[in-house]
Amino acid sequence: MLVLAGCTSIPGTDDEISPSTADVDGELELHHIDVGQADATLLITPDDETILIDTGDWQSDGSDVIEYLEDRGVYRVDHLVATHGHADHIGGHAAVIEHFEDEGDGVGAAYDSGVAHTSQTYDNYLDAIEEHDVQLFEVAEGDELPVDDEGLEASVLNPPEGDSGADLHYNSVALSIEFGEFSYLTTGDAEEDAEERMAEEWGDHLESDVYQAGHHGSSTSSTAPKLDASTPEIAVISSAAESQYDHPNDEVLEEFGERDIETYWTAVHGDVVVTTDGESSAVSTEHEGSSDPEDLLEKKSNDQAGNEDDAANVIRDADTPIDTTGGVALS
Repeated sequence: MLVLAGCTSIPGTDDEISPSTADVDGELELHHIDVGQADATLLITPDDETILIDTGDWQSDGSDVIEYLEDRGVYRVDHLVATHGHADHIGGHAAVIEHFEDEGDGVGAAYDSGVAHTSQTYDNYLDAIEEHDVQLFEVAEGDELPVDDEGLEASVLNPPEGDSGADLHYNSVALSIEFGEFSYLTTGDAEEDAEERMAEEWGDHLESDVYQAGHHGSSTSSTAPKLDASTPEIAVISSAAESQYDHPNDEVLEEFGERDIETYWTAVHGDVVVTTDGESSAVSTEHEGSSDPEDLLEKKSNDQAGNEDDAANVIRDADTPIDTTGGVALS
């Protein structure tokens, strides 16, 4: 694994993650921000400590994420996580660092896998880290984010320790969040090989009440071994309505349906917020919509059929001969 310049390991962590046994007080909020074909998730602890996992696509340059945070009175990012270096996950990292360092209360620390990416977006992220002297930590399985809230544990389950190559998806940072009896799992764009490794190495720690579907609901993720280990009751998918990658994949929605997993899709529901007191949880959404995976699959199919009809109409219109006197010919 490549260690970035100025990137250090989190001190005081080991590979033996113990389940959280602390009593909890207050509520944990998990905000899945609607950023189109991208990811951005904000966690707010009962003590108002913040964990921002990914920041959306490079085209938005963090503007929608910054607006979302400020609308909710968040002026400091205590922990900024990059699951991996692709531009639909770290697209707003540089802007978030610059904004909260210049106009807010700063960024406490940044965390990533240590696997670099050759893109301008990634370079901008590292430049912002250096310019504002933000501490950057390289994380690996067994690490825990140093969250001050006594009742919450944020454990890293991926990437693996040691030299795990340069594949960004295989090394995607996966976090298990435990708060009382409640558990949450987010895996970035980890795919089948990484999911299989995590299921073998961290079985029990994959157990989750709420699961952010890997790789935007792609068929490369949310595999059977992973779902068998995690058994989520709720899944949240972050992707665009007309995804060029066909996210979420039909087979994934079908699998969620067979497992009776209540499913929320940002393209349908907008921002999806899960609130928990450590025992029970509640979901609120920006837009109303069914959380039945079969209904979401039907809506996706209908939308695609409608788009194909629109495209056919455009082609037919283009084939209609034009009357050079200014009107459309009636022939």
